[in-house]
Amino acid sequence: MKDFVAALEKLRKDAAEAALIRDLTTRSSKRDVFDRLHRHYSRLADEVEQAMNQAGLP
Repeated sequence: MKDFVAALEKLRKDAAEAALIRDLTTRSSKRDVFDRLHRHYSRLADEVEQAMNQAGLP
């Protein structure tokens, strides 16, 4: 169970870092890449959280 929580926290942290880089970069190509990363990590975190909820994990 701790592995799921740690994975969820890491995905949320990675999403936040990607969003920060996206917001700070001046190049549109980098902004697009980090926006995609942010959305991907966020989606993965949401899926992990949903799986945890369905399994009855905290």
